[in-house]
Amino acid sequence: MGSEGPAAVTIHVTGFKKFHGVSENPTETIVSNLKEYTKKKGLPKGVILGSCSVLETAGQGALTPLHQTLQSALTGKDSESSSSGRIIWLHFGVNSGASRFAIEHQAVNEATFRCPDELGWKPQKVPIIPADGRISRVRETCLPVEEITKALAKKGYEVMTSDDAGRFVCNYVYYHSLCFAEQNGTKSLFVHVPLFLTIDEETQMKFAASLLEVLASLC
Repeated sequence: MGSEGPAAVTIHVTGFKKFHGVSENPTETIVSNLKEYTKKKGLPKGVILGSCSVLETAGQGALTPLHQTLQSALTGKDSESSSSGRIIWLHFGVNSGASRFAIEHQAVNEATFRCPDELGWKPQKVPIIPADGRISRVRETCLPVEEITKALAKKGYEVMTSDDAGRFVCNYVYYHSLCFAEQNGTKSLFVHVPLFLTIDEETQMKFAASLLEVLASLC
């Protein structure tokens, strides 16, 4: 290990289980296989891959496990990631109508679910964090979304930046994660991926590994 350059960044990753209309969620596969994939291919320089968790596709009812997952990064379980400023939470969610990857810039304090989540909750115009006030309140990631997108496009991926993570569970989790990041000096990013029918599994696994590399180099 050279003495130059910043300390390694620890990246914790989440995906989601199946939900209404998506019986096989690609993010469950990506996150479940990422450790094995990076073991085989080698982790990008400067990256420590932390926890890889698959979340229930649910809002309010899954808040406790979500907070436990986020909190686990700070409790020293990963001895190498004691410097919280170098922790990134990377969340993957599926957009079944998408034809490319989307790096999400922000989340909105509004839960309006088009269908019930996996625990049967279907909020309409409900603030995600009431203490944040109005449902129009926006939280933005402090990570350089434009640069991340450009770096991934240069590697040949179909990728765009997005200012709209929807109002379903993806946005719900991202909003909580951004709030948690602000309170704890960590960073958070949400990325929407297409179905495997649109971009195949191998390409999506490569994309996830490339994203880890880009995050380490830019953050």
